[in-house]
Order: sequence, then C-alpha cells, then structure tokens
Amino acid sequence: MTYTICVLAGLVIGGLAAWLIASARITKSFTFKIEESERRANLAEGRASGLEATVTELRGQNQKAFEDFTKLRDQFGNENCARVKAETRLAETVQRLEEERILLDDAKAKLTDTFKALAGDTLNNNTDAFLKLAKETLDKVLTDAKGDLGKRQEAIQGMVKPLAESITKFEEHVRTIEKNRQEAYSGLTEHMKLVSTGQQQLQKETANLVTALRKPQVRGRWGEMTLRRVVELAGMSEHCDFAEQVTINTEEGQQRPDLVVQLPAEREIVVDAKVPLEAYLDAVASESEDTRKKAMARHADQVRTHMNILASKAYWSQFSKAPEFVVMFIPGESFFGAAVDADHTLIEDGLEQGVILATPTTLIALLRAVAYGWRQELVAKNAQEISDLGKQLYERMRILAEHIGDIGKGLEKANSSYNSAVGSMEARVLPAARRFKDLGAASGAEVPLVQPVETTPRVLTAPELSGNLDDIQGTPKTGSGYATPPADDGGLANE
Repeated sequence: MTYTICVLAGLVIGGLAAWLIASARITKSFTFKIEESERRANLAEGRASGLEATVTELRGQNQKAFEDFTKLRDQFGNENCARVKAETRLAETVQRLEEERILLDDAKAKLTDTFKALAGDTLNNNTDAFLKLAKETLDKVLTDAKGDLGKRQEAIQGMVKPLAESITKFEEHVRTIEKNRQEAYSGLTEHMKLVSTGQQQLQKETANLVTALRKPQVRGRWGEMTLRRVVELAGMSEHCDFAEQVTINTEEGQQRPDLVVQLPAEREIVVDAKVPLEAYLDAVASESEDTRKKAMARHADQVRTHMNILASKAYWSQFSKAPEFVVMFIPGESFFGAAVDADHTLIEDGLEQGVILATPTTLIALLRAVAYGWRQELVAKNAQEISDLGKQLYERMRILAEHIGDIGKGLEKANSSYNSAVGSMEARVLPAARRFKDLGAASGAEVPLVQPVETTPRVLTAPELSGNLDDIQGTPKTGSGYATPPADDGGLANE
C-alpha cells in the first residue's frame, strides 16, 4: 500500500514538473513571438509609410500629367476645329471652281452650237477663224480660272500647313504623355502591390498579436515586459532602485505586486501592470460604430473594475513605507485614452480611491522624478560625509598643532637649560680647568669653547592654534545643521 502511494505521488510530482516546464517554454515562445510580431509590425508600418509617400508623389505626377493632357486636348480640339473650318473652306472653293469649270464647258458647248446655227452657210468660210478666236478666248478664260484656283490652293495650303505641323507635334506630345502615363501606372501598380503585400503581412502579424494578447498569461507577461522597459528607460536599475514580483503575506493571503520602486528617505511606490484588454481588442476589430462604442464602454468598465480591485487591496497598508496610493500601469496610451473617453470621471475616482492611472509617458516622468530624488539624496549624503570628514580633519589638525606647540615649548626649555649650562661652564668650570693646565696637572688639547644657542623655536601665531577653538568659531556644526559627532583624533590627544 505504501509503495503504491509513493508511486502515485511520484507520478503526480513528475506530471506537475512537466506541466511547469511546458508552461514556461510556452510562455517564452509566446513572448518571443510577440517581440518578433512587434518588430515585423514596426518594419511593415515603416515600409507602408514609405510606399504611401511614393504613391502620393506618383498620384501628384499623374494629376499633373492629366492636367497637361487636358490642356493639350483642349488645344488640339481648338486646332482641329480650325483645321475642319479650313478644310471646309477648301472643299467649298474646290466645289465652286469645279462648278465654274462645268459652267465654262457648258458655255463653250452652247457657244459652239450657237455659232454653228447662226453662221450657217454664210459663215462656213469664217468658221475656222471664229473657232480659233473662240478657242483662244476660252483658253484665256480657262487659264485665268486655273491661275485663280492655284492661288487659292496655295493660300489654303499656307493656312493648313502650320495647322498640320501643330497637330503632328500635338500627337507626338500625346504619345509621349501616354507612354509616361503607362510607365507611371506600371510603377504605381507595383508599389500598390507592395503596399497590399505589406498590409496583408501587417494584418497577419496584427491578428497574431491580438490572438496572443487575448491570452491572460501572454498579456500579463507583455505588460510586465513593457513596465520593466519603461522603468529602465527612466534610468533605474534592478535591485537598486526597484524590485519585481515582491511577495508579502497578509491576513487575506499572499500578495505580489508587479513592481516596487524605492524612493529616497526609505519610501516605496507600488506599481501594478495587470490591465484587461479584451474589450479594447473587440472594439478595434469591430466593423460598425455602434459595436465599437459598446466595446469601448465595456473596456472602460473593465478598467474601472480593476481599479476598484487595486484600491481594495490597499497595498499601502502592507507596505509601511509606501504612500497611500498605488500606481495602476496601463501599457499603452491608446488603451488609457479609450477608457477615459468612455468614462470621463475615471481619473478623479481613481485619485479618491488611492489609485493613480499611469501610461508609459506619465510613468517615465514619475520615475525620472524619483531618480532625481535619489540623486539629490546621494548628493546630500555625500555632502554630509564631506562635512563630517572636514570637521574631523580640522579637529585633528588642531590637536596636532597643540602637540607641535608643546614640542616647541620643550625645545625652548631645552634651549634655555642648554644656555644656562654653557654659561655655568664658561663662568665656573672652565676657569678651574684652565688652572689645572697652568699648574701642569693636565695635558692635551685645550677645552673647546661651547657656543650658546641663540635660535629660538618659531611660535605658532595662527588664531586657531593660539587660543581656544570654541571661543573663535563657536560650537561646530555640519552644513546640514546636524551636531558634529565626536572627533576621532587617532589617539593624538593621548600622546
């Protein structure tokens, strides 16, 4: 029986360990996919922005080409009207000349018949001469008519030739514009294909990101990563300026806020990053305006509910060093803006309950202020230590000066004793010694003369060393107003 229980316990523990390992791997995999999706989404957005700028520029060029085409088309229309008018006039002139030619031929025939009828036999002899004269007259009339027709044709050709040249240039220009338009349209089509591909890729990545964010574990991990990135951007260091996932035991059980920021003067700020986003994602994915508004209202309700839960936890009662508020971190400006637009009293109600709503921008500003406070605290602490060290150094120098003064007094006393001994030697001892030599009781060199010492030790004249220190500067104090601690003279006072 005991063996069976041990086996079952081993299987349960092994299954639990395998589940924890698999959960950690899945969470790591989702985190990597989310970061990769964000990177691809940012890259696709950059490409889409560039392609949109290119499309805008090509549209402007296409619009300009269309305007030029419209102007040339109007000009071509005007010139075409003029050409039609000239061709109409030419056709009318040719028709009129043809009618005149027909009239001349008819007149010639009638004239011939008339001459034949009138002349009869009496004019038979003169027929050839008359016909010759009539022919000459008719040839002259035809020559004049043909000359007039040639001049008119030359005048019409002079009018039509510039028009034909203008039409030819216009057709060439139109062909060039059409060629450029086709090339621009081909480039625009390629760009639109790239934009469409980028949009599809972006939509795919966005769909993957939305699917991942709908999972509470992935969404919580993403919020914690965003919070950590924001804190690091504010210039703070882990374990020095902030701590993550701090666990505390309360009467209601264990509580674990996402972040605890250390403040100067041993104070703390508690930050929570667990914000629901399901309703916001539904609002973004909705197609109708009514559905979107309802989803945004649900998003504001979810944010308010989470804010009330944070307020009920009362982190400031468990963290004795924390002020009476907790920071509710919302990892996106759009999430916060959508909630405030749907619920205008969200910020005021949060402040009344001790919950401050913070986005990445406002949290960075708050944390930078905290970091500045830390720097000021460090500067004040260093200034205090420098002041204390200066007081100690000053006191030690004073004690050393007193010892040097005692040494000077000793030297002065030794100098005085030396000079007294020299005087006694010269006045009392040396005369007796010289008499020994004069009487022959001593031999050898003369007793050397001993010179008195005229140099005296230099007197310390500084006011700090010649009088009482307390009488000169009063009771020592530090730069911050604290009383000076007992000076460590390194044992000089006892020497």
